[in-house]
Amino acid sequence: MPLASHRTAPAAAPPESYLTTSQGLRISDNHNSLKSGVRGPTLLEDFILREKITHFDHERIPERVVHARGSAAHGYFQPYRSLASVTQAAFLQDPQQKTPVFVRFSTVAGGAGSADTVRDVRGFAVKFYTQQGNYDLVGNNIPVFFIQDAMKFPDLIHALKPEPRHGMPQAASAHDTFWDFASLMPEATHMLMWLMSDRALPRSLRMMQGFGVHTFRFINAAGDVHFVKFHWKPKLGMHGLAWDEAQKIAGKDPDFHRRDLWSAIAQGHFPEWELGVQMVPAGQEQSLGIELLDPTKLIPEELVPVEPIGRMVLDRNPGNFFAETEQVAFHPGHLVPGIDFSNDPLLQGRLFSYTDTQLSRLGGPNFHQLPINRAVCPVHNFQRDGMHCQAPQAERVAYEPHTLGPAATEMRVDGDALGFQTQPDTGDDAPGGKQRGRSPSFHDHFSQATLFWNSQSPAEKEHIVAAFRFELSKVQTPEVRQRMVDNLACVDARLARKVASDIGVGAPDAQAAAGRAGFRVPDAAMPALALTESAALSMAVRGAAPVATRTVAVLVHDGMDALALRPVLQQLEKAGLACGTVGLRLGSVATMGKRKFMVEHSFATMPSVLFDAVLVAGGADCAQALCALGDARHYVQEAYKHGKPICAVDEGVALLAGLGIAPGQAAADVALAHPGVVVGSARGEDGTALALAFMQAIAQHRHWGREDAGGVAA
Repeated sequence: MPLASHRTAPAAAPPESYLTTSQGLRISDNHNSLKSGVRGPTLLEDFILREKITHFDHERIPERVVHARGSAAHGYFQPYRSLASVTQAAFLQDPQQKTPVFVRFSTVAGGAGSADTVRDVRGFAVKFYTQQGNYDLVGNNIPVFFIQDAMKFPDLIHALKPEPRHGMPQAASAHDTFWDFASLMPEATHMLMWLMSDRALPRSLRMMQGFGVHTFRFINAAGDVHFVKFHWKPKLGMHGLAWDEAQKIAGKDPDFHRRDLWSAIAQGHFPEWELGVQMVPAGQEQSLGIELLDPTKLIPEELVPVEPIGRMVLDRNPGNFFAETEQVAFHPGHLVPGIDFSNDPLLQGRLFSYTDTQLSRLGGPNFHQLPINRAVCPVHNFQRDGMHCQAPQAERVAYEPHTLGPAATEMRVDGDALGFQTQPDTGDDAPGGKQRGRSPSFHDHFSQATLFWNSQSPAEKEHIVAAFRFELSKVQTPEVRQRMVDNLACVDARLARKVASDIGVGAPDAQAAAGRAGFRVPDAAMPALALTESAALSMAVRGAAPVATRTVAVLVHDGMDALALRPVLQQLEKAGLACGTVGLRLGSVATMGKRKFMVEHSFATMPSVLFDAVLVAGGADCAQALCALGDARHYVQEAYKHGKPICAVDEGVALLAGLGIAPGQAAADVALAHPGVVVGSARGEDGTALALAFMQAIAQHRHWGREDAGGVAA
């Protein structure tokens, strides 16, 4: 009898099409575990089941303590010119060289599952894969910080995080423990001004500044030192969300920022930032009247202009979120020759904290071997073994000096000029010896907070007041609320009075704040800050900002005038705006000519808070139907309240008129009474003019001068 059948065997499938175990063993059934009888108990010997379940049980790593929720992208950095005159950093020498980068944006307080649009600081961390080793510029979207010394960092985060007794609130600072801490730490006041401003509610990660926060040092080949502050400036401009809008987006689309970044890159709209630096030659830092080692201070651009030195473009989304965005490990101590630390006491503490965190979160000392963290230049050392080692070494020796290994392992450690050299301090603090304390030059906690307040537009000031009122209204302890408004009185008396008026506390008292623990008297020897305002600190749009990638909701219904609408849409899309049609339901509507016009979104699934502007289609029947729809009326009212540009085409103005906006007024009168509202005809040659006027309104991003917006029920 033959030992095998003579039937023709099926064609072999390519190896990659087989499902296998982690050891490469092909799996015959991925739906059923091995049992003792088809209805019997599962057997322990089912090693395929055990491998699958065990891996699943261990596939999550510990969450970051802060910056847990992140989004990231790959790209490149390219300098504009050689900076050899101020730094040896190789990636800043050749304007033809593109250095690969990986950038992670994040919120600070919330967990990985929290929403994108909460009021919070945003992390802005850039990993440069240079030929001298990886360089990490780890910063935020706000140029200052809450505290001056790393000794207080655990206290800050414990106060900011959900309260330990009940784990609330998630991803929010509006609770007693945070404001109790903040009210007792006057040094946090400047940061609080930024946190209560629209900077903490970015419209998009692509429309957000980044800062190195700390003061670093550039060192050139001759050993000359410049203190340096890093700035990332988005090419799309800086834009924010309205607070009401941000809260609604958090419920409608908690992934709003993550989706926006991913979609823009996937569509080829590569976000770009310009890297700029403020440089102060060593020895001149005291002349500014600002303590450069104090992370609660910034250098106003009017005193030291930001010098553009290069551009960063993000052009590729991660291939795997866990392997890259989650496992990337940044560290402010990852430097390259030509860039060095300063004696900033917060920065010095972070140098320990980041390594310690990564040892815990990524499971051991070999986190640098993960592909996303791996250097692109050669790496040679005798660090061996450890958990998750992915680069086993076959050499005999793992020590230095040695004579037993091959010549390739005889590495130079002779102070080679290309190696990293720690620059000696040039300041006058060394003679005092090592001590615990704080220089009196760190004691001014309010002048820069006042500078920030004075620099805001009237609308931005109202937003800051509203933010403080919201946050402090959530605080249940009256004494904490009182301490905060007393501190604000040291910033600006009018600000403090406006905040105090709505939160059930007494009149602000700056003298009371000065008498509390934590309040320090500024150093009389430090020159006073000469500036009273700084234009760079305001987000108010100056000039024409780019409109590319902004989104426009086009409200449509049966009876719409498609012929008049299409030229307007063509002009908008030609300028790079993304227009999405919104109606009562998905599918299509019938035009005046009885043709189909596609509807991409419904009022329920794509509310106005997910768009930058609203365009109302014309057509008498369309306008009448939209006027009768509560969803359509609310759509326009909400956008109007949030200061967004609104355009009504021809008969579409009836929807606005029914809401008390532009009732029978000429276009010029409408623009005057309702800033950012554009009305007019799109028929004939008028469509181009209407589209251009609408784009000019969109370029301003928001129109906060609508005096009647406060009465809008939306």
